[in-house]
Amino acid sequence: MALVVQKFGGTSVGDIKRIENVAKKAIREYENGNRVIVVVSAMAGETNRLIKLAHEITDLPDEREMDVLISTGEQVTIALLSITLKKLGYKSKSYLGFQVPILTDSAFTKARILDVKADKILKDLEDGNIVVVAGFQGVDENGNVTTLGRGGSDTTAVAIAAALKADVCDIYTDVDGVYTTDPRIYSKARKLKKISYDEMLELASLGSKVLQIRSVELAKKYKVPVHVRTSFSDETGTIVCEEDKDMEKVVVSGISYNKDEARITLVNVPDKPGVAAKLFGEISNGNIVVDMIIQNSSKDGSTDLTFTVPRTDLKKALLLVNNVAKELGVEKVLHDENIAKVSIVGLGMRSHSGVAAKMFSVLGQAGINILMISTSEIKVSCAIDEKYTELAVRVLHDAFELDKESIKEE
Repeated sequence: MALVVQKFGGTSVGDIKRIENVAKKAIREYENGNRVIVVVSAMAGETNRLIKLAHEITDLPDEREMDVLISTGEQVTIALLSITLKKLGYKSKSYLGFQVPILTDSAFTKARILDVKADKILKDLEDGNIVVVAGFQGVDENGNVTTLGRGGSDTTAVAIAAALKADVCDIYTDVDGVYTTDPRIYSKARKLKKISYDEMLELASLGSKVLQIRSVELAKKYKVPVHVRTSFSDETGTIVCEEDKDMEKVVVSGISYNKDEARITLVNVPDKPGVAAKLFGEISNGNIVVDMIIQNSSKDGSTDLTFTVPRTDLKKALLLVNNVAKELGVEKVLHDENIAKVSIVGLGMRSHSGVAAKMFSVLGQAGINILMISTSEIKVSCAIDEKYTELAVRVLHDAFELDKESIKEE
């Protein structure tokens, strides 16, 4: 008897008919003799609706109260799904995050899971229940409701799968797998049969919306096989798993892009020890992730410092940065919301030279200026003007021949 964790996103539970479809998929696994846990998101659009209500009151609503507000969306979905399962003749029990409990830290709106206490779930599974759990939420040590950030239901599902040593975690979405790039902007995008945890981590961190990055981190750490598939058919999707020797033959596996980027520049920053630590320490304390960083050469004892943050965090970041800038005597703070990041990812980049040079050349030939660059062992990212995003993705996809089944460097 296998233990299967299924996760369904907002589109998959967008109305009663789709919730009935989710119930049938859970029942099919149950009838195959498996124990089944279903993790669900709020209905499509509900979280955005709740956020909008809060922002009608204030631009910067209290984050603790925001978590209380936006966690209500999943409560509706788990109840409706359990009601549906019971109507169809199956035992079911639903749980909110704090009822499991899923224990997190106290970083409201971006909490991290610390532990999953699975005793109640295990007992319900032994009693023949299909267990339904609210994704995206947990509880801190003080009993406060917390949420895990966008895509947090993926993290909930993988964390539960890891805690209970599930045989597989099926992530059902509105796409049928992981593609070489976003098929909505390029018709030549090809679905991958499998992809390594490391490649998926890079793609998730670089803007791919298929899986939330922390869910992939957990899957890698606890070796949870993740099957990305669509809820609208029974088609096989993409397996996210440990790498094998064949994966390294592929130089570039995928191209991602992220338009949720903003650039902040501090002009004439005092060039002395401790300045960067103070600046980025304040930003870190605000739970804001900094991505690319460029510091110009020092001139007359000062330098310019440029970095990127998520566009959704720009207002908060500017408040923190401006406070530090005044204290340090920075001349001025500039920002730009019209940038995007395009990236190439592949395990084969470890052992093949010239990949970055090829990327820069292709973008240059397309008339796309590179604003910033960052690299890792298996990725190269370029910040560019947002209006060139789709063009950049298409020309890079063609240049690295990602529409072909097997891509090897010549």
